[in-house]
Amino acid sequence: MTERTQVAIIGAGPAGLMLGHLLHLYGIDSVILENRSQGYVIERVRAGVLEQHVVDTMIATGVGDRLRRDGLRHEGVWLAFNGERRRIDFQELTGKAITVYGQNEVVKDLIDARKASGRLIEFEVEGVSLHDLDTETPRVLYQCRGESHELVCRFIAGCDGFHGICRSHFPAGALTTYERGYPFAWLGILAHAAPSSEELVYSLSERGFALFSMRSSAVTRLYLQCAPDEDIDSWPDERIWRELKTRLSTQDGWRPNEGAIFQKGVTPMRSFVGEPMQCGKLFLAGDAAHIVPPTGAKGLNLAVADVRALAWAFHRFFHQNAREALASYSSACLPRVWKAQRFSWWMTSLLHRSNGNFAEFDYRRQLAELDYLTTSRAAMTSLAENYVGLPIDIPLP
Repeated sequence: MTERTQVAIIGAGPAGLMLGHLLHLYGIDSVILENRSQGYVIERVRAGVLEQHVVDTMIATGVGDRLRRDGLRHEGVWLAFNGERRRIDFQELTGKAITVYGQNEVVKDLIDARKASGRLIEFEVEGVSLHDLDTETPRVLYQCRGESHELVCRFIAGCDGFHGICRSHFPAGALTTYERGYPFAWLGILAHAAPSSEELVYSLSERGFALFSMRSSAVTRLYLQCAPDEDIDSWPDERIWRELKTRLSTQDGWRPNEGAIFQKGVTPMRSFVGEPMQCGKLFLAGDAAHIVPPTGAKGLNLAVADVRALAWAFHRFFHQNAREALASYSSACLPRVWKAQRFSWWMTSLLHRSNGNFAEFDYRRQLAELDYLTTSRAAMTSLAENYVGLPIDIPLP
């Protein structure tokens, strides 16, 4: 069966769904193909911190009703060390804030919008392969519900994540990759516990990093620094809560509320960038092009910035017969990507305990830097500007 569209989108995560939504508003047809089930895509737990530009994008494009109702606006963040909590006031320093709203909720909103648009989205597709990427009519071959399909299009958007197939279709030598590993991971939990703080708490203790976050007024999200090969079975609930309270509790009496843990897992940490983010008629966006450590909460936010630029470039091509935005897509996105990499690496190195011969030196240095960071307006402003999101001037439909 042969079908036609203007843009084939591979992947129905936030990047692919938001791109499809923006293209629909621009009057550009697309087909979204996803190898996982709809339920899996919705329920997988990912980031939940939205920069101001993502909130503004969702509201301006008509998918922000639940976000405005249920999102938790945070005008600052706490840094805890040496038994103290010190607050960075985003609103006062930048005039902006972040919003806690789970990625799975963003995905729900975008899937609903996609279905309401009447444009095609297919889940549980198999055998996806890309062809003729250097021609005017690239093709995507795939199987869905036992039938073979050929999708002919003008462009392909690879939004299929770090482990997806799109990046592998770059010809040999066309892609340069930059990677950095980290000697630790995050053990994360979701618990039925009312948040004990209205804002996130990042903590550095002698036993390592911990993060207090939340997903709603009744669900807490918490993380512990652990080894990359940590066996989750060696962490019963009692041990998790004991370690969280040890690392997070401060001298003012604050500590996380305890509740029933209903999800736990270990998340490895890496930094990755592929350059360029385009080759022929194939364009990469989101995790297919770059991965950041979760410390800086940049993954989903970078993905939305990517697809805003890509949707605008497609609009310029299809409606204004202008090719320069598509030609410069990669060079337009990569400066923001690398700034997010810098910030995420810096946050990670600031807040995680290292091992080895210099571990104690590094720990004292980290404490000194946290003390400076929380007493210097210039340093606090730098953190706040990066955390709430750097400016973005790409038009919306």
